[in-house]
Parts: sequence; C-alpha cells; structure tokens
Amino acid sequence: MKILLSPMALLLILLPCGVDAASPARSEYQAALRATPDPDHGAELFARCASCHGAEGEGLADGSTPSIAGQHFRVIVKQLVDFRYGKRWDFRMEQRANNHLGAFQDIADVASHLSQLPRKSRSNDGGTVALSPGASLYGERCGSCHGARGEGDDDEAIPLLAGQHSAYLLRQMYDSVDRRRPALAGLHEKPIKSLDFEQLRAIADYLSRLTSP
Repeated sequence: MKILLSPMALLLILLPCGVDAASPARSEYQAALRATPDPDHGAELFARCASCHGAEGEGLADGSTPSIAGQHFRVIVKQLVDFRYGKRWDFRMEQRANNHLGAFQDIADVASHLSQLPRKSRSNDGGTVALSPGASLYGERCGSCHGARGEGDDDEAIPLLAGQHSAYLLRQMYDSVDRRRPALAGLHEKPIKSLDFEQLRAIADYLSRLTSP
C-alpha cells in the first residue's frame, strides 16, 4: 500500500529538529511580553532566588552571579526563557527557571520586579585597572550595540552592562568567544576574539564603574 503525504506533512518531516525546539521558546517569550506583569508577585517569586542573586538582585563581585537589579525587562524575560529551553547553559539556572517558575506569567512578573530595582555601583570590582583603555576599546568594539554608556536597549533586548560586576562581564566575553554561550557567539566573536586578557579586563572594569542610566 502506498502512503501519500501532503506537502505540509512532508515539510514537517524534513525540517531540522532545531526548528521545532525553537518554536515553544519563541512562543513563551512573546507570551511573557504580552502579559500584564505583577511586580509584587514577582518579588515573592524572586525570594527563592535571593540566596544566589542577593535580596536586591546585586549578585556577587566574584562573577559567579550577575547583578540583575535594574536590568531591562525584555532581557530578563529572554534569559529566563533561554535557560528553560536549553538555549543558554547553566545547571543552576536551568533547574530554577524550570522548577521555581510556572508559565510565562511568572517570568513576566519576576522580570518586572527586577527591572524596577535600583542598580548599585560596582566601582571597586576591578581593582586599579586604568579606565581610559577600556573606555576606548568599548567605544570601538561594543558601543554601537550596547550604547555609549553601556545602557543597552530594552526594545531590542540588548542588556544593560553599566554597573555590572567586572568578573562576570569578563567571564561572559570568554564564554561567547569559546561558544559556551551559543546565542552570543556569532555577535561577539568578531569584535572581541582578537583582544588579549588585559584588554578584555579593561573593558569589563570600565563598564563595572559606569553608573547605569
């Protein structure tokens, strides 16, 4: 017996698996953006995260957890969705994004709460590294996307970098080049791969000392 497949059924069979995997993540991200956030509920949910990220979302200076207070709403939503769907890798965050948060509404609520928290200065994170080389390199390599003062862009889900821990920024730059953050590799490999450790450290230190807008 010959089985005839419709063109749509044949297309679904031939599509790579990554397409199917990406669709739920994209749907959840868009649903969270359409939701009406409840920051008070988000504060209750975030209490489960404070043991790592700090009660005020300040993170740790050693770079193990980032400062997420005051981060753009869309950036936080995207990162949480990415952790849930294996598009960003970190065992702790993958577990917590799946086990501590429900559907898209919880993600929107937590993101709303965090985006409204004040961001603190990280002026001592980088020690005594001179700021002018970092400022120059940042302007040349990163400023066109992340903004002249590391302010990012909520509409484009580009992270706020100003006031972030220097050790965290340095680790993320290396993770991007080494493709441990696949989503960033294509965007960041070219501008930073040619830089040495001291140059990357200078950029990270410069950004950590900026006051967020």
